[in-house]
Parts: sequence; C-alpha cells; structure tokens
Amino acid sequence: MKKIIVTTTINHPTEAIELFDSAEGFELVVIGDKKTPTDYKLRRGTYITPDDQEKRYPRLSQLLGWNCIQRRNIGFLVALEMGADIIATVDDDNVPHPNWGRDLLIGRSVPVRQYRCTAAAFDPVGASNYPNLWHRGFPIQLVAARDYSDHVKTVDTVRIQADFWDGDPDVDAICRMIHQPVCRFDSAAFPFTSRCIAPFNSQNTFIDFRLMPDYFMFPGIGRMDDIWGAYYLQAATGVRPVFCHASVVQRRNVHDLTNDFSLEVIGYERTLPLLGSIADDARNMFAYLPGAAVAAFLEYQEIARSLVARRAQA
Repeated sequence: MKKIIVTTTINHPTEAIELFDSAEGFELVVIGDKKTPTDYKLRRGTYITPDDQEKRYPRLSQLLGWNCIQRRNIGFLVALEMGADIIATVDDDNVPHPNWGRDLLIGRSVPVRQYRCTAAAFDPVGASNYPNLWHRGFPIQLVAARDYSDHVKTVDTVRIQADFWDGDPDVDAICRMIHQPVCRFDSAAFPFTSRCIAPFNSQNTFIDFRLMPDYFMFPGIGRMDDIWGAYYLQAATGVRPVFCHASVVQRRNVHDLTNDFSLEVIGYERTLPLLGSIADDARNMFAYLPGAAVAAFLEYQEIARSLVARRAQA
C-alpha cells in the first residue's frame, strides 16, 4: 500500500516537514509557491517547484493562482500520479507525534462511536474533552444547540480519517479569541463519527485515493477552502469522516486573528445555507463559489478522475 503525504509551504523545511520526510512507510510531496525559498531541499521527499507545476498542469495552475494554500490541489494530483493508495494532507506547522501514521484505519472496518446527529452539521470538537470549543467551519449559529447525547456503537469501514491536533487546535478566530485554547485531547473519546456531515481540515487528514476527485481546496473563499471542500466531498459521496486521537501538535505559524476573522466571515454568513443546499445535490455548492473556483475544481476533477480510472484499469 502506497502512502503519500502532501503539503504546501512558503518556509524553509520546518521541524514538522523534516519529521514527515522521515516518516516510515510514507513518501512526502511538498508543493512550492512563489514565496518558497528557491534553495528548498528535502532529504527523501519530492519537492515540486513552481515551474514544474506550471509544466504539469498549466491551466489548473493559472486558475488556482499563486501564494495560496490551494496549490496543494496540485500535490493531490501528483500523489495520484505516483500511485498513492492513501493521501495524507498536512500542514508544515503541525509537528507529528512519534505515533503519527501508525494507527491508520483507512480501508479497515473498526468499532466506532456514531453520533446520531439531526442538525445540519456535526461538530467533532465538542464531542471531545473540550466541549466549549468548536471546529473551524462549523456553523456558528449551531454552536449553542449542539447535542451529543444520542450515540451508538457501530462498525465503520474508514475511508476518511481526520486526526485531531494537540496544542493550538483547529478552531475559528472567534473561538480562539475567546478561549485562547491550548489542548491535550483525551484519546478515550476516539474514534467516532456521525450520521451528519461534519467539518474536517486539510492539516492532518488521511483520505482513500478513490475519493480524491471529489476532494478539493477551493480558492477565493478565505479560510473555508478546505472546510467547504470537506463538505462537498461528503455531499457528493455520502462518506463521513472518522475522527481519531490527536497525532500532531500544532505549533501554529504566526497569524493575525483579526485577519483570520475577516477570512472566515464568508463561513459565518454562508455555511449554514450552503449545507441546506448541498443536502439535495453537492453541485449546488457552485452557486456559493467564485466562477474561477468552480472552473479550477472542474479542471482538477477531470484530471483526478482520469488518474483514478487509470488505476482501476491497471
């Protein structure tokens, strides 16, 4: 089974990148950007320069634009070209624990706690030992009404594994401003899933390669890029993520929380109606996206589908 880690960076190799580069049983692909140091080097992994990206995927590169984390979509395609069975999408400020990638559940049928949520979305963070926090991209209008009382034990075949993050967790700017959280998540709460659609991020998540044509980080929507991509994937496929214990420590790159807030306003305003819309058809999300983002996704999806189909025929 081939397992490939994909990330983007504008920094010299960080502690996290060096550890991911040495992760046993994984290969690392780093997608560069215009701001990435020109002398960027990895010990084992593959670094894809801006020039390489433009040669490989000229139209997608143009549609995505530069100096944005959404360049990671190109990394997903590179991983599919390399024959990945599992793609791990990570950030360069999430330092892996020693056990990172060793409790991999993709393709396995495992016992999980399933929350029988009836709301428009399920917040995974509130199901942990930090019930006062909530996941970035979870509709803020639903925070006060979260209910975790109804759950059952079941067996789930895992196709999306979203691991948590100790340290500075993936919460939104409002939650971070109010609570200033530093977390150590209790592993006893995991693994779990829900019947409802749920946010998951691109910073510590493992995905079955066959789902990749429907997973995309949308440009032009601020800090909802990966979250709305996660919602689209679930609406298009019916697959729900299984959330697992923290396997990284997030030592968050410097952020201006006021700027983060401004980049999340689109989510505060539009995620709840979007969820209602895509419940009928995932492609209804296109009405909430800039035209260039839709064009980029369709270009990416066509390439990803052909790569997955090629694997099926091999």
